[in-house]
Amino acid sequence: MQIWVDADACPRPIKEILYRAAERTRTPMVLVANTPLQTPASPLIRTMRVRRGFDVADREIVDQVAAGDVVVTADIPLAAEVVGRGAHALDPRGVLYTEENIPERLAVRNLMAELRSSGVPTGGPASWSQSDTRAFANQLDRLLAPRRPPGA
Repeated sequence: MQIWVDADACPRPIKEILYRAAERTRTPMVLVANTPLQTPASPLIRTMRVRRGFDVADREIVDQVAAGDVVVTADIPLAAEVVGRGAHALDPRGVLYTEENIPERLAVRNLMAELRSSGVPTGGPASWSQSDTRAFANQLDRLLAPRRPPGA
């Protein structure tokens, strides 16, 4: 198992949780971004810088993800692809994407994109909250629990 992070838009509090979780569970983690990233010095945590461009980081993650890996992303089409490959997709707000809920989420996302492109104001996501951070940490802990070393 490996953790993949769609890192360009991943909130800092979520990255901090991921750094600690990777160390605690001894799980390798790759942060994929098209901008330089600073991460803690660790043999378990690495960055992969990709060229700028539409979905370049997403394509890299899809090309390398394996069944059972965890992918952290707010990108619903990326989540759909990795779930289809047998990986876990986790939104930074703590939503676990599954084969059961991803079709509806894709449909809503596509509808909202269509409305925005036709000029309908749709608003944006709710402000980030501590409950989002807690929901993410709890869901990540459930996904990584089988990897927790004894006594941790």
